Amino acid sequence: MALNPFFLQGSESEQRLVQELINEQLKIYGVEVIYLPRKIVKKDSILTEIQSSKFDDSFLLEAYVNNYEGYTGAGDILTKFGMSLKDELILTISKERFEDFIGAFLAQMPSSEIEVVSRPSEGDLIYFPLGRRIFEVKFVEHEKPFYQLGKNYVYELKCELFEYEDEMGGWDQLSTTTEEIDDVLEAQGYITTLKLISIGSTATVGISTASGYIRKITLTDDGYGYTRVPTVAITVAPSGGIDATAVAITTSIGNVYSVKEILLTNPGAGYTITPTVNIISATEGSTTYGVGAAATATLVTSDSGIGAVSITSPGSGYVSIPSITFETPISGIGTAIGQVTINSTTNVVTGVLLSDAGIGYTAGTGIATISAPPIITGIGTFQFNEVVTGSISGATARVKTWDSPNKILKVGTTNGTFVSSDVIVGSASSARYSVDYIESAEFSDKYDKSSEIEAEADQILDFTESNPFGNY
Repeated sequence: MALNPFFLQGSESEQRLVQELINEQLKIYGVEVIYLPRKIVKKDSILTEIQSSKFDDSFLLEAYVNNYEGYTGAGDILTKFGMSLKDELILTISKERFEDFIGAFLAQMPSSEIEVVSRPSEGDLIYFPLGRRIFEVKFVEHEKPFYQLGKNYVYELKCELFEYEDEMGGWDQLSTTTEEIDDVLEAQGYITTLKLISIGSTATVGISTASGYIRKITLTDDGYGYTRVPTVAITVAPSGGIDATAVAITTSIGNVYSVKEILLTNPGAGYTITPTVNIISATEGSTTYGVGAAATATLVTSDSGIGAVSITSPGSGYVSIPSITFETPISGIGTAIGQVTINSTTNVVTGVLLSDAGIGYTAGTGIATISAPPIITGIGTFQFNEVVTGSISGATARVKTWDSPNKILKVGTTNGTFVSSDVIVGSASSARYSVDYIESAEFSDKYDKSSEIEAEADQILDFTESNPFGNY
């Protein structure tokens, strides 16, 4: 006989209400534990026994202590090997909270490391702050209470005091604070270290004017085969003048390498006749890298233009090339045009290249302004385990440690690749800082000594010529 159709036997809205009430009660009456999912390092393929594990990720989670009167289990037992502690702990956690907060993270891990992602797994660890102890999950009860309104809402974890073996993760320095616990755990796993910018500053330049200068260099033939940058030689200025200097910028279109343009590093001064511009190809032995490029100079002797451009302050935080703007001369004849160069390691301005030195500038004019870096001031404090996102790369990661004084952010479980122009934004803290540069990105494992062992072993045993243990 079918069930009474006038009763829902548990609707989705009722189940939702029960789950939310449970979540709220756990946050009120629970304790904040740290959940450490076990990752498999090595597994016996015959007996399917896990031989070594690592615990390099941790999550804050609220849990209700069922055995509130004290630890259960056999307690402290005196054996022939000494004291054996058999304390047990029973915790209740929210099914929804685990699936949304921890399960979603575990689902991104390789199946060879994580066997079960939908629920807590036997072998996972829980740091219990009240006793400052680590417990191992021995059994997960997922049907208690038994299908209330047709659904399960919690996991009951039966845990036993963890016995330390050869797991990866330093356990000897655990304390009651989340930050100190993470200081121990963060050193294991794939860690990306980002150097962030706290306070950027705008670069400034100094301008001088000159007469008898090269206003611009026009490329008459871009040549081909310039796989290496050629040098630019300009006729020296007359006595008392300033020699003009320039650099070549190359490009590649359809695997054809040519000269794109010639930019002035100094327009020079005191020239009376138009100087000659020679593009000298780079050579190595009998090989010449590029031929055919040619250019001519435009000389101005009847007026003044931009002369040398000096960097009075290199600024900081330039993770991308800024723009430079020259003021229009009073005469309005021709405004100078330039490009900024930066040091991609230190992210400071290193110089200004001129494609046009302009005309009509007089002493005291020719003021130039360099645009500000992406972020002048970083804000906020990143929180442990929050997700951070790069504004340009779209890469995401979880915060491992945040060194605020030195502005160094270590993140793990990175999805994507951060770039030096990213603005890192914290999902929970809303902290915002610009990436100065990526300091390191590597798998940090203090037990990874295979290369050193192999090198030492090769000095003892030689397998290249014969079997060192016998005859073939």
